[in-house]
Amino acid sequence: MPACRSGPTVAPGSSGPTPAARRLGAALLLAAALIGPSSAQDAVTHRPVPDPVRAALQGASIPAAASSIVVLPLAAGGVAIEANESQPMNPASTMKLVTTYAALDLLGPAYTWRTEAFAGGAIRSGVLEGDLFIRGSGDPALVIEKLWLMVQRLRGLGIGEIRGDLVIDRSAFEQVAHEPGDFDGERFRPYNAGPDALLLNFNAISFGFVPDPETRSARIVTVPQLAGMRVPAGVRAADGPCGDWRGKLKADFSDPMAPAFRGTYPLSCGEQAWYLSLLDHGRYFGAAFAALWRDAGGRLTGSPREGTVPADARRVAVHESAPLAEVIRDVNKFSNNVMARQIYLALGTDGGRQRASAERAEAALRAWLDSRGLAMPELVLENGSGLSRLERLSAAGLARLLRHAFGSPLMPEMMASLPLVGVDGTMRRRNGAAGAAHIKTGLLAEVRAIAGYVHAASGRRYVVVAIINHPNAASGQPAHDALLQWVHANG
Repeated sequence: MPACRSGPTVAPGSSGPTPAARRLGAALLLAAALIGPSSAQDAVTHRPVPDPVRAALQGASIPAAASSIVVLPLAAGGVAIEANESQPMNPASTMKLVTTYAALDLLGPAYTWRTEAFAGGAIRSGVLEGDLFIRGSGDPALVIEKLWLMVQRLRGLGIGEIRGDLVIDRSAFEQVAHEPGDFDGERFRPYNAGPDALLLNFNAISFGFVPDPETRSARIVTVPQLAGMRVPAGVRAADGPCGDWRGKLKADFSDPMAPAFRGTYPLSCGEQAWYLSLLDHGRYFGAAFAALWRDAGGRLTGSPREGTVPADARRVAVHESAPLAEVIRDVNKFSNNVMARQIYLALGTDGGRQRASAERAEAALRAWLDSRGLAMPELVLENGSGLSRLERLSAAGLARLLRHAFGSPLMPEMMASLPLVGVDGTMRRRNGAAGAAHIKTGLLAEVRAIAGYVHAASGRRYVVVAIINHPNAASGQPAHDALLQWVHANG
């Protein structure tokens, strides 16, 4: 198709633009809005959806109307593709790009969260004569190793005994009822864990199974240790294929503090780990802290309970999180839902001066979009992570946001957070434009999406967004890989 230089043409003898010309004109307007006022004079060539992409969609029985695509160059020249670009779509985890870029801009790449310990009494002769308070601010990356360091700090201050309770202060977040099984019925899957001011270790427990052929058993190794949880030392092992090894264990989690495995573990599986979220946040944090305190030689005479830090309590230890620019790498490269939700809630806290709520977060994000000229009238938000049946945006809206991010001083931080195709994150086993594209993935039942940047063989860089909403979406990966490869080769 020849290069397009001005606007839509008028067919001879007609009274207005042809349908094809109108579509071309709309594409040029979108490209001009994203690339700059000179784009119409810089030979941006509009292309239809490439044949390999159309063939892959057809092979998966996905109609063209169920797929939206935007390909736009980030500098003068190059090619542009738009198909159903303004159609509101469920973006799955590509919604995390909206949340993380807004957070970088609103909070700053050096933004951190604090987890603090307070003494509710005097410390005399190694005894804290009162309660120990732990207050969280929503750290998305507070893992068990970091809590261990805080425990060591407290022991280093000479505290050997807490002659009171462990009081867990989760008040930085407005408490909202969260049923983890509501999304897909998988209530014990860690990706369904809800956000919390004292989110620890993503609220996950790892049950590791280490087979021993001689004893015909598999040892169970639990990480982290939780005070009060009774886990069997092992489970019977059996011959046969690995297959559905979790199902073969016949696990019983009706009492989350006493999990049982009544089946067998296949020896052919080798070592495996099963990650589960069995407890609510407060109970999990209390049990984990109590176990670390015990293992460090400390004594707790009271019990974990929930409450708030009193005004006269004295701060004795603090853990500061990694900066936001580092945290979003885990969010985007590995598509961590609960971390994304923690960041989303931070958007509405006004730097920690307000309690976090979904309503404040949404208001702050929409105001930010408006202020940056990125308003998305079609945008539907629920939790900012994409783990939602309700959330919607358009490929064009997401492309505009990615274009803005590329021109921002925050581009290096944003780009570095995205999986590199064929190298790491959720794209490590993909091969479309391997090594030459930073792409966020999205996957839900009936949804598959990609969004990010491709460095073409020509040296040009492109924004690429592609979303499928269809019952056969799970079969749409070849179409998206073909699109990335086409842009890399032809862009």
